[in-house]
Amino acid sequence: MTKEDNKEQRLVILDTETTGINPREGHRIVEIGCVEMINRQLTGRTYHAYIKPMQHGMQMIMDQEVINVHGLTDEFLSDKPQFDQVAQEFIDFIKGAELVIHNAKFDVGFMDHEFSMAKANLPMTHDICTVTDTLKVSKDEFGSPKTLDFLARHYRVDKLVDRTYHGALIDAQLLGFVYIEMTRKQSALNLTVGEGSSEGEDANAIKRLPVNREKLKIIYATADEVIEHQKRLAIVAEKGSEPIWKN
Repeated sequence: MTKEDNKEQRLVILDTETTGINPREGHRIVEIGCVEMINRQLTGRTYHAYIKPMQHGMQMIMDQEVINVHGLTDEFLSDKPQFDQVAQEFIDFIKGAELVIHNAKFDVGFMDHEFSMAKANLPMTHDICTVTDTLKVSKDEFGSPKTLDFLARHYRVDKLVDRTYHGALIDAQLLGFVYIEMTRKQSALNLTVGEGSSEGEDANAIKRLPVNREKLKIIYATADEVIEHQKRLAIVAEKGSEPIWKN
């Protein structure tokens, strides 16, 4: 196994909310939500910021139609920082990661627009991150691009997050669950490639373990861990879902 194989894969699941659909028309980001994963496991680390949208030195007034989507009012955003005040901490969080975004062209377009407008000499997204677009992945999987709502229902993770409004952090969390399910096959396939495999070797051949192998160490959950596990199952049940292994 190479050194590169041992390297942790850091993903940042990202979503934004904006004042409109086109940054070239002056629209701005009003919310950023990021969820960190390492080796396909959620770490609990997040980045979240609300941002006051500015235009010509004044706060932008959003259309009610837009407010109805993300639930962020002009009044709520009035005391929030401007983008250039959070830009560096945002970059520090995503730098070096693989960004996972649903419809990346939209979010990256807004991010790069904000980076270019900031007073500091900030990099563009592709200068500091790689990007995976789950919209394109869904097209490969289903034959046509699918919405995040469709994917969440298809993979049965839609009840894990309350999406009364399409908040950036909420949608990033949901996309994280979708991404895990969406790439589960890929992860399983990766398990078939083991150390010492060669080109001429049959990947499907049964490989026997030596009889005198070291016994596996069994680590049992502590009482506190069992309690926390039961709490998590209760939350899942409250959201209307049910663990697969109980079916």
